[in-house]
Amino acid sequence: MSRTTATVAASLPDQWEELVTTALLGTDRRTPPGVAPGPQAPSALLDAAAAATVRRRAGLRPARPAERLRPASEDPRRPLPPAAARRLAALLADRPGASGGGRRGAAPDLMELLPQWLQAANARGYAPPPQALPALLDAARGRTDLRPAALRFAGPRALWLARLNPDWRFALRAAPGGGPSAPDLRDPGGIRRLWQEGLFAERVTLLTALRSRDAAAARALLEETWATERAEDRLMFLDSLRAGLGPDDETFLERALADRSRNVRATAAELLSALPASALAARMAVRAAACVAVDRTQDVPTVVVEAPHECDAAMERDGVVAKAPAGRGERSWWLGQLVEAAPLGTWPGRLGGRTPEEIVALPVADGWQGELHGAWCRAAVRQRDAEWSRALLGEPSAPEAGGPGAVSLAERARLLATLDAGERAAWVAGFIETHGLSEAFQLLGVCAVPWAPPLGRAVVDALNIARDAGSYPWSFSGVMGLAERCLDPSEASRLDALLAIPDEPEDAAPGAGSYWSEAFQRLVTTLRLRGAMLAELAPEEPAP
Repeated sequence: MSRTTATVAASLPDQWEELVTTALLGTDRRTPPGVAPGPQAPSALLDAAAAATVRRRAGLRPARPAERLRPASEDPRRPLPPAAARRLAALLADRPGASGGGRRGAAPDLMELLPQWLQAANARGYAPPPQALPALLDAARGRTDLRPAALRFAGPRALWLARLNPDWRFALRAAPGGGPSAPDLRDPGGIRRLWQEGLFAERVTLLTALRSRDAAAARALLEETWATERAEDRLMFLDSLRAGLGPDDETFLERALADRSRNVRATAAELLSALPASALAARMAVRAAACVAVDRTQDVPTVVVEAPHECDAAMERDGVVAKAPAGRGERSWWLGQLVEAAPLGTWPGRLGGRTPEEIVALPVADGWQGELHGAWCRAAVRQRDAEWSRALLGEPSAPEAGGPGAVSLAERARLLATLDAGERAAWVAGFIETHGLSEAFQLLGVCAVPWAPPLGRAVVDALNIARDAGSYPWSFSGVMGLAERCLDPSEASRLDALLAIPDEPEDAAPGAGSYWSEAFQRLVTTLRLRGAMLAELAPEEPAP
């Protein structure tokens, strides 16, 4: 260090701001105190800054060391087979951008296969490789539909990581036991402490987890603090009772009918109406039966409807909303609510001992058929009544592909969801064979994966027919995307004949043949990839 610089460093206290200002202005315009202008000024400034830096740092007291992180909990599950671990890394590394059947090219969309991979890995009880957890959490952060399966697969180490990275805090809210102080569900004291002191998201998670394990204990916990909860919180807590709903919940739900919040009252009434033996269901049955009867004086027995003329206070207490939406008549609005809340077992005795199929086949006078059958559809879905759902769906080959109550594809899909997987697939296969794929997308979405063989064959045959007819191919992109994810991988070999570019009819869309060929190549490639994925996840056979 030069004598001039040493003099500056020794004579000046820590004038850090002065040095910074001099550096910003430049030594041609300003020099450090005690330094003459000239060619040595820049070096003198840097030497002074170096000395000031050492002096500043030397004066700092060491900070108190942070508490050492506790290691993550051990994951007791068995590790992934090496091939499956490599496959997971490839699935998580794929970022194709836009997904779905509308993309071009024959390459599979790996991110669309990740949900099925996670489902299969969870079913087999595997634990993830620790190095895959960051990418897995990033994928779940970007796609909420992945979160339940991804967090279940990620296990306790993911929650440990989520407490360290704000980007992954969603895992603490979404995963049961994810809260920072979440207790063991076998620890009554810890449960009570978290319920009384935890954040709202933690309490919802706790109640949901406890409800799945011990429905009565979860309800008792809710009853303790019900009167002091906010209305919006009461609504969310009440909704958690849908899991494991049973007759033991009736007393609590009846009290909730007198709640201050209209939304809470409506939810309580809906839950009670899903219990056919509840007192509310009986009250609704009396009201609804007074509005619907069979007129036997006509040549053909006909259902006649006399809708309510008023919505009294007792009806409102039982969840009937008095004010009709815009465009709806009040009386039809009230009728629909009464019928959908009444037990479906009311109607055979009220309407001449007829079966649901015979009741649905009866004509309805004065234009009330749509309203009445629509309410029966909603009741069948709410009460999970497969017999009524079959009657309202009708035969899949019927004109307009539905019974008189199934007035929309959305209603048909909800009715189908009440049937078992095999019956659901058979009905949708019959629908496709008669009506094609143009209206089948919503219905396919409620079918179990992989699709049953009759349904898979019906979809492939319909796609082949559309291709041979020169149909506009992009209109089937959604179904093609579903087929990639839902067809049984064993169907791949049956599709090889569809890979060639077909001859295009004169009226076909330009480029349709090439698109169809690419789409079927992608379908076959994806099916074979799914088959390989499942084989990699299969338990290894012990050596003989």
